[in-house]
Amino acid sequence: MVDRTVNDGGDGPETAAEWSQEDYHHPAAGWGAAVSVGQVLKREHALLSGPRAMLKMNHENSGFDCPGCAWPDATDGLKLDLCENGVKHVVWEMTPDRAGRELFARHTVTELETWTDFALEDAGRLTEPMVYDGATDHYVPISWSAAFDLIGTRLRALDSPDQASFYTSGRLSNEATFLYQLFAREYGTNNLPDCSNMCHEASGRALQAALGTGKGTADLRDWETAEAIFILGVNAASNAPRMLTALADAYRRGAQIVHINPLVEAAATRTIVPHEFVDMALFKATPTSTLNLQVRVGGDLALLRGIAKAVLEEARTDRRALDEVFLERYTDGFAAYRKVCEDTEWAEIERQSGLSESDIRRAATIYSQARCTLISWCLGITQHEHGVDTVREIVNLLLLRGNLGREGAGPSPVRGHSNVQGNRTCGIDHRPSTQFLDRLAAACGIDPPREHGLDTVRTIAAMRERKVKVFVGMGGNFALAAPDSAATAEGLRNCELTVHVSTKLNRSHLVHGRQALILPCLGRTELDVQAGGPQSVSVEDSMSMVHLSIGRKRPASPHLLSEPAIIAGIAKATLPATQTPWDAYVEDYDRIRDIMARALDGFEDFNRRVRHPLGFRLRQPARELVFLTASGRAEFSTADLPDLVPADDDVLILQTMRSHDQWNTTIYSDDDRYRGVKNLRTLILMNADDMRARGLAQGDLVDITATARDGSVRVLHDYRALRYDMPRGNAAGYMPEMNVLVAANDYSSQSDQPLMKNIRVRVTPSGQG
Repeated sequence: MVDRTVNDGGDGPETAAEWSQEDYHHPAAGWGAAVSVGQVLKREHALLSGPRAMLKMNHENSGFDCPGCAWPDATDGLKLDLCENGVKHVVWEMTPDRAGRELFARHTVTELETWTDFALEDAGRLTEPMVYDGATDHYVPISWSAAFDLIGTRLRALDSPDQASFYTSGRLSNEATFLYQLFAREYGTNNLPDCSNMCHEASGRALQAALGTGKGTADLRDWETAEAIFILGVNAASNAPRMLTALADAYRRGAQIVHINPLVEAAATRTIVPHEFVDMALFKATPTSTLNLQVRVGGDLALLRGIAKAVLEEARTDRRALDEVFLERYTDGFAAYRKVCEDTEWAEIERQSGLSESDIRRAATIYSQARCTLISWCLGITQHEHGVDTVREIVNLLLLRGNLGREGAGPSPVRGHSNVQGNRTCGIDHRPSTQFLDRLAAACGIDPPREHGLDTVRTIAAMRERKVKVFVGMGGNFALAAPDSAATAEGLRNCELTVHVSTKLNRSHLVHGRQALILPCLGRTELDVQAGGPQSVSVEDSMSMVHLSIGRKRPASPHLLSEPAIIAGIAKATLPATQTPWDAYVEDYDRIRDIMARALDGFEDFNRRVRHPLGFRLRQPARELVFLTASGRAEFSTADLPDLVPADDDVLILQTMRSHDQWNTTIYSDDDRYRGVKNLRTLILMNADDMRARGLAQGDLVDITATARDGSVRVLHDYRALRYDMPRGNAAGYMPEMNVLVAANDYSSQSDQPLMKNIRVRVTPSGQG
């Protein structure tokens, strides 16, 4: 048995005087968001530059795309299509502070390791390439040419290209993404792990199997016309705040809105949309839900099965409950699915969902009475062993009433990062299809490898086993974002070379290989000038719209390079005989888009179409009722319900989540306004009855122990237990601090995603575990 003991997540246990918690009863967004934005602008000395940037964010082909979430831009020409978290993200990038060579000269890496993650990023923007000097334990300046030569020399010296792994964060543009995967495949590997491996891999695999497409089919106009909207496993007020506008509009037009989540989040209550100035002035809030169902963590599959069972029972007496023509013409496997629903007992559905039959039937009535229904979901659905089955059950439910290929209907996953969907579309995939590789080979004149590569969890394992010797991270903060923090750190330290392309200092730069490079790049807000003049890049939102993003701000340092320029520099240094015109691509990004138009399905005539107002939408065959499945039809699935209820009453199912004042691994403060928490991140939210059963009072210090499938044990010490409204037997806490509890080999057999929403833990008073 391995005992991985970890101390608290930051500066040590807090005292009672330093933290507080209260119930949050205010509307989401509204004046709370406005005040928060003002405080951020003041703190970052951006009272003038911040508002100017806000006026350029998410504008039609004339401004930059928000580097935060992937919610689509407004279709009505809205000039303030932004949110509190988007402003935080942009201002965080625009900070006047600099993490230059002076910072690295003053502090060894060992000293920087003692800093909090907030302090590391708060040091400011990186200004020039840095290389690790093992003799002094400092990062020191290095020229771009020397940095590229170091990478190229190390990559060429490997026994196999598969000894390198090329990670990607969702912030990368489509153009940089295409070049990155082109380089990796010309080099000879499909080791292209990305953040989707940890977030929406289950969604893509499920939708591909059921509908022949790895994406949702709904667009923003469907949100504007749906009669019923079901939202599962997402805290929209923090993760996709601009969704609040769609929810408020839906409520006002009479749509039914059902939120399904173990926690009733702020977005599931009411909102004041900040750009609705009259409502702001009058403090007028709009409800954002008509029904809230607090499902057991992971119990969504059982709930969905129950809704389907109720609809099928209704169809016995009212044939209008099903769309029989649609089922006959466009689906396969309906009879088997009907039998599975009929054979599933209500008692088991109640036990696994944690909800009563009557509550589930209320949701079923809403579904069956709506002429068009849209179902949306996020990581609360996918980060489970049965994530693929649950997304397929969402599709099953939609198919029963023909909620596909019609206005106001369809599946709509919420992607959490601005271009994470575009990354996959443009080739970041460790399991590329033969069709994609054939087209890439023909367009680019390379012979790409055909074997599947490594995803995130297998990259971690390969680094620990010293099978992957070079790790390149294009954006993100891999050391914090990945599961099993200790195992991930071990893997990175085993590497011969780690390379991180970043805008700010973060934990991954300090958990490094024998040799290490930090390569600073332009931010989304900054002007990108190449030999061909100012350049634009493109991104794809979560509803398949591709549009331009143009930075306007002067770069934080004259030594910054764009991501395409960095990728091209690495490629030329690694592949001396390359025939790929890397310099030409960097001179003018239109040339990248021209080759993408030849290599990628749906990007034909890319340069012209992307310059349309709001860009263009990638074709979704399933939206047109064309299903690229083996049967040529939409496929029902017949999964058994997983048993989610621990046999031991002492075990809780814990889910990790983000606070409101956080974006992925970037922590803006230790506050979580929508959950009423101030000055505290080392916490665990628990049901009041579960706390009493363990003899815990509000704020008591506890130890949290997780036992992995392989029997290894991980412990977090001195966290504070706080009461929160959630189903008994469940708990919640913040990532990335709690990622340490997720063993590297605890991942879904269906999607290979780490089980970050299904961690079995025991909670005991500190020192008594």
